[in-house]
Amino acid sequence: QVQLVESGGGLVQAGGSLRLSCAASGRTFSRTAMGWFRQAPGKEREFVARISWSGGRTYYADSVKCRFTISRDNAKNTLYLQMNSLKPEDTAVYYCAQAPPYDSPATYASGYDYWGQGTQVTVSS
Repeated sequence: QVQLVESGGGLVQAGGSLRLSCAASGRTFSRTAMGWFRQAPGKEREFVARISWSGGRTYYADSVKCRFTISRDNAKNTLYLQMNSLKPEDTAVYYCAQAPPYDSPATYASGYDYWGQGTQVTVSS
């Protein structure tokens, strides 16, 4: 059974940093592309970042480029999102997502078949 468990969310002041983690289990992590999405109150879920199986290829939404870094440790079956220079508009529930094995990483939600439960990130001004 596939499980994705996020952690690391919390309350931070604008300009601060947080690192989210996503622990994966249930299938071969090193053969699955991963992504981060977020959903703010009253808004649709939006793409944040994606990473290839090996971690060699990454891609970011324009809104987080140069502030967020997605990475993975395949030995630990864990995905990360380092978030720096946080802004109030980054406030949202953040979700990690796993693509089917051998699929390329996607920027759309339908490209992923498993999701975590989400972790709240709140940035105060």
